[in-house]
Formats: sequence, C-alpha cells, structure tokens
Amino acid sequence: MHLLETNKLTAFYGDFQALYGIDMLLDNGETIAIIGANGAGKSTFLKSVAGLIRGAADSVLLDGTPIGARPAADIVKLGIALVPEGRRLFPSLTVEENLLIGGYGRKAAGPWTLDRVYSLFPILRERRSSAPSTLSGGQQQMVAIGRALMSNPRVLLCDEISLGLAPIVIADIYAALPQIKVEGSSVVLVEQDIVKAMKVADRVYCFQEGRLSLAGPPRDLTREQIHRAYFGS
Repeated sequence: MHLLETNKLTAFYGDFQALYGIDMLLDNGETIAIIGANGAGKSTFLKSVAGLIRGAADSVLLDGTPIGARPAADIVKLGIALVPEGRRLFPSLTVEENLLIGGYGRKAAGPWTLDRVYSLFPILRERRSSAPSTLSGGQQQMVAIGRALMSNPRVLLCDEISLGLAPIVIADIYAALPQIKVEGSSVVLVEQDIVKAMKVADRVYCFQEGRLSLAGPPRDLTREQIHRAYFGS
C-alpha cells in the first residue's frame, strides 16, 4: 500500500478543466518532484491533494483510504500539509504567531514543535517577534515551511519554494529537506528548476497542459525525454 496515491485525478475551475486523469504514487520516505511549464497544472494538483479543490473521493488515497472529497481542514488533520506558492503568511501576526497557527489543526503529537522549527531555521528564532513583511523572501519561505511542519505532516506539499529567491537562500532551504524527511515527512515538490528537482527527487513527474507527460526516476530520464515532455516538442 502506498502512502499517497492519486487515481485518475481531475480538477476544474468552473467549466475549465485543469487536470486530466493524473496518476501519482508517493511512498514513505520519498521525495517526488513535479515539473512543467507555467500553467501545466502543478499547483492545481497540490491544491487538489490538499483539499482546496475537491473531487471524487477515490481520486486521492491516503494509506488506501479515499480522501479526495474531504475538506482542507480534515486533510491537515489526516497528515497532509501545504506550503503554498507565494507563502501566504498572515501579515498582521508575528513570525511566531504564524508558526503557532500551523499547529492548531494537528490531530496528534509529533516531532515538530516551535523549538524544533527554530532549530531547523535559527534565523526565525531571532525574528520571532517580527512582522512577516520585515523579513527577506527566504526568511518568509522558512516561516511558510515551518508553519506547515507544525502540523506534523506525513506528507509535505511544497509549491515553488525556490521561486524568486537567491541561489544561496535556495541552497539553505533545500538543505533542510533531508532533516524534514528524517523526522517522518515524505515530500511532494513542485519545482521550476529542473536540475534542482532531478537532484533531490526519487521520482519525477512532468505535467503538460494538465496531463501527465512523463514519469520515472531521474536516472532513467534523458534530457531529450524531459525537453519533449516539458515543451511538447
């Protein structure tokens, strides 16, 4: 039995269909990367898994249990947390208050506490009383990741966590992923940087216009295959 599975997953925005029958597998301890051009459906896929876009119950399975029709609040309690694109921090709250909000919905105790998040991202301890708007983009991303970890997720969904950040900051954030996995979270990573995705992922899924165009371990995928799956030519 797989930890997380999507089965012919579709998604709509009104009458517009954004995903067409996506099949994906995630096992315990894995990192999978989802790549594809802008508008390929990557963020929509994460939103569907996280319950922000609801579909057929059996289109998303957690430990074999259908959860595709459950609301987002239930999905968090079941152990799936989303780090959204653009971070989406609460501007009127401090860094620490943003982190604490992440723990409100968790169902059971786990390894991630406020002190544990501060150990992973020490700069956040220094800035704990600051407003998010006073933080750099990289520090804000750390808050967003820490907030998701506070729910002690079994599955961490990361949407474009390196977007717009300096290379040295991206390196710091990616350096935290192994420790996150050690603490029991499997990771689904949406990433525009194909090279970065190939380095950290056990398997790569490429989306094109809402459809799965390529899947497999990075070592088995050629540059030509990826280019064709990414751009359709």
